[in-house]
This record gives sequence, C-alpha cells and structure tokens, in this order.
Amino acid sequence: MQKEIIISSTASQNRVAITEDGKLVDFFVDHPEKSRMVGNIYLGKVARVLPGIRAAFIDIGLKHDGFLHFSDIGDTLRDNLNFADDDFVAEPEEDEPNKTQHGNDEKKETRSRQYPKLKKGQEILVQILKEPVKGKGVRVSSSISIPGRFCVLIPYEKQIGISRKISDYKERKRLKNLARGIIPSNCGLIIRTASRDQSEEALKADLNFLVKTWEQIQEEVKKNSPPYLIYRDLSTTISVIRDLFTPDVSNIFIDSKKLFKEIRSYINTHQPELLDKINLYKSSVPIYEEFRIEEQIKSIMTRKVDLPSGGYLFIEHTEAMSVIDVNSGRYAAKKEQELNSLKTDLEAAREIARQLRLRDIGGLVVVDFIDLEEDRNRKKIYDELKKEFKKDRAKIAMLPMTDFGLMQITRERIRENILESTHEICHFCNGTGIMQKKSSLMHEIDRWLQRYKNEGNKHSLRLLVHNSLGLKLREGPFSTIKKLQLKYFVRIKLEEKTDVNPQAFRFLDAKTGKEITQDYL
Repeated sequence: MQKEIIISSTASQNRVAITEDGKLVDFFVDHPEKSRMVGNIYLGKVARVLPGIRAAFIDIGLKHDGFLHFSDIGDTLRDNLNFADDDFVAEPEEDEPNKTQHGNDEKKETRSRQYPKLKKGQEILVQILKEPVKGKGVRVSSSISIPGRFCVLIPYEKQIGISRKISDYKERKRLKNLARGIIPSNCGLIIRTASRDQSEEALKADLNFLVKTWEQIQEEVKKNSPPYLIYRDLSTTISVIRDLFTPDVSNIFIDSKKLFKEIRSYINTHQPELLDKINLYKSSVPIYEEFRIEEQIKSIMTRKVDLPSGGYLFIEHTEAMSVIDVNSGRYAAKKEQELNSLKTDLEAAREIARQLRLRDIGGLVVVDFIDLEEDRNRKKIYDELKKEFKKDRAKIAMLPMTDFGLMQITRERIRENILESTHEICHFCNGTGIMQKKSSLMHEIDRWLQRYKNEGNKHSLRLLVHNSLGLKLREGPFSTIKKLQLKYFVRIKLEEKTDVNPQAFRFLDAKTGKEITQDYL
C-alpha cells in the first residue's frame, strides 16, 4: 500500500490530504481565521464551580469560558499550584472497584479520586482538550501533556505508556527500558508509534526538547497573570506532520516553497532520515487536480455517498446527533434479498468508517442499515465496522445492531467536523436547506397589508423584495402587485434588489422612508 501526504497551500488556508493507494483517507484544513486550539496551554482563573454537574468553568480569555470536568483534574493541579491537602476532597468513584491480583489472591480496593474545592478567582493551569463546537466553549484539563515527535511528556505523572500500535513484545520492552533510563523525575512519558526502531539518542533528543518546553511554560506561569496564553501548540499542518508522518508514508508533496522549507526544517531536527521523502511540487497543474483529490473532497461535502454495488448512504446532521441512512438503491429479487442486503450493508460499513474519519464527525451517530433477518449477518456488520474503526485515531464505542436495523456509535469529538470548518450557515435558510415558497411569501405580504389597512393607514408604500420574488409579483397581464393595490386601495412602489433576503420582504413609508415592516408583522 502506498501512503502519501499531499499539502495544498494558498494565502487563505492550507489543506492536508492523506491518501492510501490514491484514495483519500484523512483530510485536514488549516485556516488563519480559525487556528487550531487543541494542545494550547492557558493560565486561567476559575469563573464558576458547579458541584451539581461535577465541573467548573475557567476564564482563559476566550469568548466562552473553558469547561473543566472534575474527571479532567489530576495531580497536576495540586503539585503545580501548591495546594494543601485540605483544599482537596476524596470521593470514591461509583461502581468502579479496583481489582488487583497477587498469585491466586484477589483483593478489592475502592478507588478514590481527589477533587479540589475550586474557588472562584483561583488561578489554574489548563490545556485545551477539545475545540469549541456549535456555540459551546472549549473543554480543558488540568493534566498537562506536551507531545513531541517520538514521545509525550506528562508533568507530575510517574507512569510510562507505550503506543498500542507497537505490537512487537521485544520492541515494547526495549522502548520501556529506554524510557526508564531517560525519563525525568516527577514526570510521566508516553512512547509514540513513530518511536518504533528509534535509537536512545533520538528519543533522548526529543525528550530534552520537551523538557525545555515545560521549563519555559513554568517560567511563563511565574511572569504572567490570568487569563493568559502560556503555550501555543503547532499549527494543524505541522501537527499532522508530527503525528502522522511515519516511516510507512512513501512521500510528502507540498506546493508551497515556504511551507516546504518549514516542514523540512522540522523533520531535519527530529528525524532527518525521512528528509528524502519530502518533495516540492512544481507543476503548473493544481496539486489536488494532479492527484485527483479535488473530486474526492467534493464528495465528502455532499449528503449522498455512492456505494460500489449501486447503493448509497445519506448523511444528515442534527443538533443532537448525526444520522446515516443506508439504501440499496435498486430493487432485489425476494429470494436474494438477504444476500443483497448483507452485501450492501457490508459496503456501507466500510464506507461509514471512512466517512466518519474523513468528515471528522463526532458525538452520537445512528446508522439505519438495511434490515437483515439473520442474527449472524447482523454480527458480520458489527464485526466489519469494528475492524474498520481500528484505523481511526479517535476513540469509538458502538452497540450491536437492533432488530430494527439501527446501530448506535459514539466517536470522540475533538474539533468541528470538516463541513463546519469549511462552510458557513446559509443566512437565507438558516441551515435548514429548504426555502419558503414564493406563494407563501406573497400570502404573508397580503396579510401584512390587511393589518396595515385595518389600522386606518393610507400612506403610499415602498416594497423591497429579492429579484426572484419581484418577478413573481409582476407575473401575468394582471399581476399580483396590481391586485394587492386594488384590494387595499394603497399605492405600492415595487423595488427589486439582489441583496435582499429571498425569504423576506421589507415595507417602507414612501413619504418618510422609514421602515415599518416589523410594526405590522
């Protein structure tokens, strides 16, 4: 399998596409007006504490306060801000006994977690875990982690973790022994997938860089008062290179000299043996057209997604969840119905896993599969999805298919999905995707004029409408606008403009020019 990273850069945004054998499997957009926030560290101030929902809101200088759940408060808070033990309350975690086994003996211990008695106005160091979504503020944690190329430094923790994607036992043991030898005191470490087969020198160099970064963060905390941005993580583009440019990537193609130099500089510092894979794209043909990515990007912006056998998916977003409907697309003979349905559902399962990853859809997802009669076939769909979701970096949980053919999936939401980050809500239809019929708007104009005349008004009016509605009002030898003037004995001057909302109309007093639309709605 040939895996490539293709980066298209313009003055307005950078786009990063990851392909496997030419097929788009991951897509990121990096634009200056909405820069990446996950990973940023702030010195904040407690704005509100809400014990009822076991959370606090932290003022970090953004439009909305950050949301800090008590489960995201770790030892970092106590050690970093030097709180006394009296400032903490120990609470057992409900229904979560901790089982430890020594030989044949089993011992149950009730785990407890210490939650701070946070006070309004109290200073706290937090890191953003999730981007703001649909008017909600960011989610933050007091457990700080600083990611590097090969490892992640976790101050005030004392554990060593190895990426689950490193499956070889000997390599895991080697890396763990290396980590024990280089880990600083009072810190934890996570060994990333990219560290596979790396030398102790490479890991140590990466760790030294992270330790210096943490020391700089501590100095910034001492010098500044909240709310203050202490540390800004890498941009989306460079963070993708840091996290996803692994030895199994065949090539990186970049169409910007500036970005090409920036990425080469970063890789030269952290993993110079991969430099030969970084290429500057020089052709006059746009890079995404050359690699056939543009057409694939357009397909992830649509609601309908075609499947190989003729079926299709329909993807809809609501406030509470995303809904995916699986359709066969064509009639199947009754004796083959179960087989055809299974084939379409299996294709859908593979495409759904890809679409959730591509579109970065998070939260609750409900999939309406084509009904299957046999339990073993329903299990095949569940197993296929489970297998495909292993390719996804986000955390995913799912329930088996119900008798109605419904499957519930939850996917970790870290940032806005790709549709939200590249599109705006239409201010004409308010995101509904449907517009009021012109006949309904003309009915509203008629009722408005009725209320206007009922109050004894006789002034001439100016009616401002969109060109499309104006055309309808003037249609025919005896037009609707003429009928309205005769019906209500009022002179109306029709004015058509392209900048008027097609879903609205505006009435002005012809004599004074004052808008009076709201007075008679």
